[in-house]
Amino acid sequence: MEFSQSHRVEMISMAVALVAIVGGTAYYYYVTKKPKGCLDPENFKEFKLVKRTQLSHNVATFRFDLPTPKSVLGLPIGQHISCRGKDSLGEEVVKPYTPTTLDTDVGYFELVVKMYPQGRMSHHFREIREGDYMAVKGPKGRFKYQPNQVRALGMIAGGTGITPMFQEELDAFAIKFPNQFKVYYVLNQPPEIWDGGVGFVTKEMIQTDFPAPASDIKILRCGPPPMNKAMAANLEALGYSPQMQFQF
Repeated sequence: MEFSQSHRVEMISMAVALVAIVGGTAYYYYVTKKPKGCLDPENFKEFKLVKRTQLSHNVATFRFDLPTPKSVLGLPIGQHISCRGKDSLGEEVVKPYTPTTLDTDVGYFELVVKMYPQGRMSHHFREIREGDYMAVKGPKGRFKYQPNQVRALGMIAGGTGITPMFQEELDAFAIKFPNQFKVYYVLNQPPEIWDGGVGFVTKEMIQTDFPAPASDIKILRCGPPPMNKAMAANLEALGYSPQMQFQF
């Protein structure tokens, strides 16, 4: 499936993606033998913003330099970072974000951020400019993927909740591993030419595209609270136990 730049922006802004991975090791082949990262789980460290790319009126990509061109962030798959900034009143605010880059992307890391009108950290991202520094701490998070941890993974991601799942080009993996990796996009406001799903993710979509409930599969979900609640209900109705699910 190929998309224009405008369609890619729409997916970042509005999409819910269903991703099914059979034999998860194919997707996470790069997790071994990683060099030491730059993050500190206890203390904030400063990273320079070197490029800001506006994707839509309220979504942008922020690229931050690491200390050297060969440095890696050191963020395990499934983990996130804490970013510190100031809101419109000048008060400190800390919020978790998941970079869309991996440790195979050396020398920098990127965040895709949707900036909400009343969001406290959104204000900081609206105001930050190239050359400014961002305080970051990590890794953080309860989920940490290990190769061969499960036989198959299913991922449900809504809006910018796609970032924990994204961390590589989803479409590229679907092409490279057609028998192991499948992605299905659902848009609530699709363009005129669109062959994906329309509306919201349904039980029928999950049943069609996801691995069946089993002790050796894991369903990951991340998105707005109403979506998470609805997907939890759908998964439970289809027989996925709490042990088979994880919410970021």
